[in-house]
Amino acid sequence: MFSRRQFLIAGGGLGVAALAIGILPKFTASSALVSSARADETFEVTHTDAEWRAMLSAEQYDILRKEGTERAYTSKLNDEHREGTFACAGCELPLFSSSTKFDSRTGWPSFWAPLNNAVATREDRSFGVVREEVHCRRCGGHLGHVFDDGPKPTGLRYCMNGLAMTFKPLSA
Repeated sequence: MFSRRQFLIAGGGLGVAALAIGILPKFTASSALVSSARADETFEVTHTDAEWRAMLSAEQYDILRKEGTERAYTSKLNDEHREGTFACAGCELPLFSSSTKFDSRTGWPSFWAPLNNAVATREDRSFGVVREEVHCRRCGGHLGHVFDDGPKPTGLRYCMNGLAMTFKPLSA
């Protein structure tokens, strides 16, 4: 029989492991552990906090500006299979080609490579786990994380929040 302490320790370890592989979301904007773009970073597209709130839905704001995470399997972009481009919902910068999209079975749109000069990464040490956070290089909007368990040819899995992107089909 497990003691209450052993149960809590084991459960916490499983939670951290699940977060590390992209199963559990980070805390949302209401959490003190989440911060927006770093103060020392500058981007081509900038807006005040009030302007971002007016431009984006509440969910998009939470993800793009406060590094939130949408629930798994809720994005309409999971089922998007047409040829086209996935762009930043904050500034419309093209980010990913549909030719690099694959089903990672994680519940979020996943890609094995971004378009050239589209995204940037930074170390994310939230929850005591080291991950690579992915953001739009033009506006700094949080997109998701990149992991090294993806398919060939890169071996990478860009696990993105669907609400952080829009889709533009190749042919209308």
